[in-house]
Amino acid sequence: MTGPDDQPKLRMASRETAEDVAQRVQREQRAGQRQRESELQNSLAPFRVGSVGYLNAVPLTRGIEDEVLFDVPSRLAELLREDQLDAALVSIVEVLFSNRYEVLDGVAIASLGEVRSVLLAHRKPLSEIREVYCDTASLTSVELLRVLLAEQGLKPEFKRLQSYDFSALPDYTLLIGDRALDFALGLPSAAPGNEACCPAAASHQIWDLGAAWFEMTGLPFVYAVWALRSGIENASLRRQLHEAHAFGQETLDHIIRTRTEYDYDFRQDYLGWHIHYHLGADEKRGIRKFIELLRKHGSRPVFEPKYV
Repeated sequence: MTGPDDQPKLRMASRETAEDVAQRVQREQRAGQRQRESELQNSLAPFRVGSVGYLNAVPLTRGIEDEVLFDVPSRLAELLREDQLDAALVSIVEVLFSNRYEVLDGVAIASLGEVRSVLLAHRKPLSEIREVYCDTASLTSVELLRVLLAEQGLKPEFKRLQSYDFSALPDYTLLIGDRALDFALGLPSAAPGNEACCPAAASHQIWDLGAAWFEMTGLPFVYAVWALRSGIENASLRRQLHEAHAFGQETLDHIIRTRTEYDYDFRQDYLGWHIHYHLGADEKRGIRKFIELLRKHGSRPVFEPKYV
């Protein structure tokens, strides 16, 4: 027989500290992210997919970066028209001015108000505008600027910007993407030998087109969408693009923390506030309003997008 003192004793597990819990959660999150990345690797084959290399598009290609061709919006649109791509993140006007694409539903690059990366830099008042020099990468932004000005009775001539030397910008210059951010933040231009932002660049005022659109319409503006080549079976491609989008949203804090463009506070403000990535009812109302104004102030046919 055994006495009371011989009974096995239960031992209490040591309690986790708050720091232990936080570290365990982080480990589990990292493991989950690695699993998601592994599942997304080589998931696009055999489809050919293109996207822009701008900071604001990073959350849409999370996990599939190595499978994507990166180029400027205008070039991606050309490749899509030539059937050299099956899907591309393109300017919204590319699908509005052509009836040959489907649009991935639920995903976009949009803003509700100030966007920061689509701007008109102007040295003189807007009322005196006669010509605008446009970033050659731009498609949607040109049309957005055109309708914003036309609603004020202004119809300038649109010309091609020859140089990104911020010290020598014309009086009215349309900039988009990272170059617009560089200009707005007072960073050096891409011009050879321009090692510091020239004071002349500071003489321009900035007209944020996202803010101007919201002030005029009260609606979000959609800048880019996933355009899919019609006539091919693309259910698996749509699924993977949605998965990459979901992964990007779930790990947005990681993207903001680990990217190197600009500084942390700016990335957090820009990607976490100014830009959003959903294409819902309000964004579609914004697209319909844009279509209305394109038809009012332009001569080209404008088509309704086909969401899939």
